[in-house]
Amino acid sequence: MKKRKFLLFTIFMLALSMVLAACGGGATNEGGSGDSGEGKSEEKPKYMSILTGGTGGTYFPLGGSFANIVSDATGISTNAETTGASAENMQSIKDNKGEIAFTQTDIASYATEGKLMFDGNAIDNIKAIGTLYPETIQIVTTEKSGIKTVEDLKGKKVTIGAPGSGTAANAEQILEVYGLTLDDIKKQDLSFDESVNGIKDGNIDAAFVTAGTPTAAVEELSATEKVVIVPVDADKAEELIKKYPYYAKEVVPSGTYKLGSEVPTVAVLAMLVVKADLSEEVVYDITKAIFENLDKVTHAKAKQIKPENALNGVGIDVHPGAQKYYDEKGIKASQ
Repeated sequence: MKKRKFLLFTIFMLALSMVLAACGGGATNEGGSGDSGEGKSEEKPKYMSILTGGTGGTYFPLGGSFANIVSDATGISTNAETTGASAENMQSIKDNKGEIAFTQTDIASYATEGKLMFDGNAIDNIKAIGTLYPETIQIVTTEKSGIKTVEDLKGKKVTIGAPGSGTAANAEQILEVYGLTLDDIKKQDLSFDESVNGIKDGNIDAAFVTAGTPTAAVEELSATEKVVIVPVDADKAEELIKKYPYYAKEVVPSGTYKLGSEVPTVAVLAMLVVKADLSEEVVYDITKAIFENLDKVTHAKAKQIKPENALNGVGIDVHPGAQKYYDEKGIKASQ
């Protein structure tokens, strides 16, 4: 009888240990080796933030429209947040302070490579949704300032954008091809709105504004002042593009800000990025929602946003969810 009881006890303990091992193995699988890489998380967030820029730029109004579109299409409550724009947005994504962000293509490249303002601080948790439209570098002043050329900026009070924006790098590189440095100007670090107010008040002579045209802050200025956009000469534009290939030639069209003729300049591209660990399904839905509902965006820049151009000039890795959308549509980069 004792032997039988002992045998039954042994069988029971063996069975129990097998059950516990199986449960333990399942728990290890779920918690220790779960999906944590890019596009792997299956969790659908309840809330997302789109990081934009200042209220006087183009990112903020576009971001508001995109937030409404994404909310309606995905059921995820999405909000547009005003920020210091490109560089700040990249750092905020790294710090998990947002899920989607506007940035310039050049700034996204600097961030992933750990260059310039990201020196020693490479950001490895961003992936691209795609590019949107040209971000025109506009050197804004007024007729009464007497500034007509880039060389005329020497010794003047010039704002190069808010701290954390991508405009400062553009300003420094354009000055460079003209043989100038930031030390040659009385540099100010102001947002687009602050820059415009400074020009109105006579405290600022000129401002670098990198944004889609027309830019709200500059339009506001043109209502009370005769706006001048300082040209970037063709030979200097070519020199700039040769050294920094993410630039392209661009013009500010005649009639913009009441200009009498078009003004030659250069541009980078605006793009959308996302946190790399957002699931493939969520990013697919975001990408599809934005590119298939552009008719709901009232800002003039929406006319320049086309899905067939979204892979051009991206410069960083595309999120698998966005890539899935482009593959379905047969969209490939044309350059």
